[in-house]
Amino acid sequence: MKRKNKFFRINTRLNLFRLFIFYSFIFLLIYITSFIILNKNYYVNLLTSMTNSVVDSKYAPRGRIFDRNHKLLVDNKLVPVIYYLNINKDSNLNQIKEAYKLSKIIDIDISKLSLKMLKDFYLVTNNCDYLITDEEWDKYYLDEISHSDIYKMKIERIDDSIFNNYSIIDKKACYIYYLMNNGYSYEMKEIKKDKLTDDELVKFIDFIGNDSGFFIDYSYEREYFYGDTLKSIFGKVSLIPFNEKDYYLSNGYMISDLVGTSYLEKQYEMYLKGVKGKYDYNTFEIVEYPKRGKDIVLTIDIDLQIKIEEILTKGLINAKNDPNTSLFNSAYVVIKNPSNGEILAMVGKKIKRGDDGYDVYDDTIGVLTNSMTPGSVVKGASMLVGFKENAIRIGEVMNDNCVKIFSYPKKCSWKYLGNIDDIRALSLSSNVFQFKTALKVANVNYSYNVKVDDVEVAFSKYRAFFNQIGLGSKSGIDLPVDGVGTIGESNSPDLFLNYVIGQYDGYTTMQLSEYISTIANYGTRVYPHLLLEIRNNDNDDVGSLFYKFSPKSEKLDVDNHFIDRIRLGFSEVMKNGLGKNFMGNVDNPAGKTGTSETFYAADTLTVSNAFVGYYPSDNPKMSIALSFPNIMVVNDINGRSYANKKITKEITEAFYSIYH
Repeated sequence: MKRKNKFFRINTRLNLFRLFIFYSFIFLLIYITSFIILNKNYYVNLLTSMTNSVVDSKYAPRGRIFDRNHKLLVDNKLVPVIYYLNINKDSNLNQIKEAYKLSKIIDIDISKLSLKMLKDFYLVTNNCDYLITDEEWDKYYLDEISHSDIYKMKIERIDDSIFNNYSIIDKKACYIYYLMNNGYSYEMKEIKKDKLTDDELVKFIDFIGNDSGFFIDYSYEREYFYGDTLKSIFGKVSLIPFNEKDYYLSNGYMISDLVGTSYLEKQYEMYLKGVKGKYDYNTFEIVEYPKRGKDIVLTIDIDLQIKIEEILTKGLINAKNDPNTSLFNSAYVVIKNPSNGEILAMVGKKIKRGDDGYDVYDDTIGVLTNSMTPGSVVKGASMLVGFKENAIRIGEVMNDNCVKIFSYPKKCSWKYLGNIDDIRALSLSSNVFQFKTALKVANVNYSYNVKVDDVEVAFSKYRAFFNQIGLGSKSGIDLPVDGVGTIGESNSPDLFLNYVIGQYDGYTTMQLSEYISTIANYGTRVYPHLLLEIRNNDNDDVGSLFYKFSPKSEKLDVDNHFIDRIRLGFSEVMKNGLGKNFMGNVDNPAGKTGTSETFYAADTLTVSNAFVGYYPSDNPKMSIALSFPNIMVVNDINGRSYANKKITKEITEAFYSIYH
């Protein structure tokens, strides 16, 4: 019986082992099959390249970028490039010989030359078998250690001090040799592209033979017709990032391909990428010419963009003559069509002291990434929450006396405003009106020094609505980068009251633009976009239409008559309130000013300004949002700066002069 049980256990284990082997084989088969399927395009291209004498050229021209009026912003330019292709199947020693020839002709950046490259180079030109012991060779011949192990030991044992005697020519030849062998053997290797001089080209033609494997061909580089204007938003084109290689390889790219790696170039890579030409590997004859990618047309008006950049640059420099502006170093602007989400201009500038005065440089990315506590500009959103939650009624009157809740200091408006209704509360920017409304939303019956225990539910109601209107949530812009601002983590009653007047969370200028555009568009939020349309490359001018961008939109969850009330209040801000003259002489403007106090570097109290507006108030052509972080250090003795008002006025009037 015991023997029978023993055999039973053995058979059970064998069966389990057989099942394990079977399912392991099935898993491995499924994995290999799925891997090949996912990377089918890559392996097809690889096989074709290795078995066919007709191969792809190195690069293809990308699609162009235009502004909304079809002014060319970004194009391609042909640049000479020195390539290498090992058509003669040269040995490593012959390659090094040719590398030395080229190193004496061209200047090449060797900043990326590594010790590993130097050691590989040294191994080719020197017999380093002496670095391996007899015992290690015995193990190698007995297959106890591999050729790779021998190589690693040699690399580790080469004395680093040898390379102290290497000349610049030696190091250049070493780096050129590395470039000649970096990548697949059948590919053209780019040796030098940047700053290839006429003198170098002449010497190359005179001294490099046809059988060297080196040759001159042309590649494509981005050409920017308006200098640095919007260059950061256009993005960069470079080699495939390592962490994204699997995605690109599975979509038919080669590892050496250039792709859009940021912003618009990355966002619309699938359209901008061109089609490579084809040439015969053996004869260098062109089989098929490369084709340019599709062109993209932006919503941007380049003339307006440049004008705003000039105004902002001049305004920042002039502001440095104002008192208390030592920490004021940046400003941001977004102008948008609120009815369709088209961004007409977006500008960010930073200023710093240079050797000869102040230097101003581009920070347009900051429109999307840099957040600021905005102050009273958010009061329209706060009041909408009050209406939506039935905490206040249209036309309701409140006394502007300071509010005091238990265990916290008094909170007041910038001055006592008497008995005010909702419209006057917006036009004169009453804090108290918002405080009392927020306490009602929190179901608090206000009385002096009232104890407020829990505002978490009320806080969540405000934040949910703010997110819906564009504040504290991603803007939805068609770019790979889209900031969410700075979100506070505490739910204390004091910070809750700060929140409703824009003195807690921080928002980007693009988020402020979303907020004011939604108000301007009668409560319908149209998500911002930079793409207007995509055009075919069927002629040298702007090609036929391939695709027209259709933006996403959604209606606010609030009654229209409440939106109308806020719009009326914003009009009153500009007619008789704190925003008077902010938008200059444009027709029937509406908007809201904002001032906040924050600590710079934790110990210096500063004032930041914001402005949001639109015109005309009855049928807006544009909305505008501006942020001026840390515009003043708090110091009443020396006065204040009004740079925000001057800049806002000039920018609005610049738009008016172009579009009126």
